[in-house]
Amino acid sequence: MPETFAPPVVPRVTPRDLRQAVDEGRRLTHDEGLYALTAMPLLELGDLAQELRFKKVPEKRVTYVIDSNPNYTNVCTVDCTFCAFYRKPSYVGEDVYTLSIEQVAEHFETARKYGCTTVLLQGGLNPAIPWEFYPALVRTLRERFPEITPHFFSAPEIQQMVEVSGMDVRGVLAALKEAGQVSLPGGGAEILSERVRKRISPKKGGPESWLEVHRAAHELGLRSTATMMYGHVETAEDVLEHLESIRTLQDKALREGNAGFTAFVPWSYKRDNTPLQKWVPRNAGPARYLRTLAASRLILDNFDHVQATWFSEGKKTGQVSLHFGADDFGGTLFEENVHKATGHVNMTTVEETKTLIREAGFEPAQRSTLYEILATG
Repeated sequence: MPETFAPPVVPRVTPRDLRQAVDEGRRLTHDEGLYALTAMPLLELGDLAQELRFKKVPEKRVTYVIDSNPNYTNVCTVDCTFCAFYRKPSYVGEDVYTLSIEQVAEHFETARKYGCTTVLLQGGLNPAIPWEFYPALVRTLRERFPEITPHFFSAPEIQQMVEVSGMDVRGVLAALKEAGQVSLPGGGAEILSERVRKRISPKKGGPESWLEVHRAAHELGLRSTATMMYGHVETAEDVLEHLESIRTLQDKALREGNAGFTAFVPWSYKRDNTPLQKWVPRNAGPARYLRTLAASRLILDNFDHVQATWFSEGKKTGQVSLHFGADDFGGTLFEENVHKATGHVNMTTVEETKTLIREAGFEPAQRSTLYEILATG
């Protein structure tokens, strides 16, 4: 995978055009977005993204969250070609699992010992799990661990619950909210392009399947994150389509006074042990990440927070990204299994997280799932 896309054929765009857009508070045009993703000199792009970051978040502060990311099942039916984590329902082996509510609670007990304030819980799309399991899981964990925010279930999981419950998306989300859920992670987005999704995750449905869940969540008062996994078969046009889609959805939430996206989180595809790796010769590197991050900050002008994904891109790249438009260092991720299945493992502690932020020239601040400041210094 090259470190940047070949510049598309677009009308002339210059760094001055993007500078003028930021100075005037004007939204980037489609062509300007393509230019940022493909051809603008990287350091100039980073400087401009950092300038917009400080307009959005004026303090020289970088937030982080103490969290964990367990999984309740690795059984899945959608056969995504980029995934090394899942096991088919027919798979027989010691590494296939579906946890009970009590077993999930054990992971929460560990998270509590680490001081986690958020648990990001996700799983495969396992049709054998009955609908009743999901709200019961949320309710039980909220009762036992009131200090931990349930940041549960990606959009494809919500669509799976629609299948087994017979309810619509809004009904499923309303039931989860009534049980105590307050936010959704952005997993399952990959690239919100019909062309790309048909190639890498055809059983998940098109972009509208993901957008429908987050639109309904926002209308019901549930916040969510927006994510993007790049570095596989997408083009710059596909990336821009993704960014413009979530920007439009955020516009709707803000215009109607609904809950919306808290943050944008990009990360690069990890190819090892996945079926897709034979079509993708190498992982995307730091230069591609920094360009994607900085361009996203400029294009997503209605997002307050952009996350530096140290876990997937490495701690040093994570530090550099704090100078390319990111204002958040993400989570401590004391437990993580999806990247681990590809052989990619990165670990940290709360103290190291704070040190990394300070070394990059910023002041660390612990936040909640919803970006409320819990502690500084």
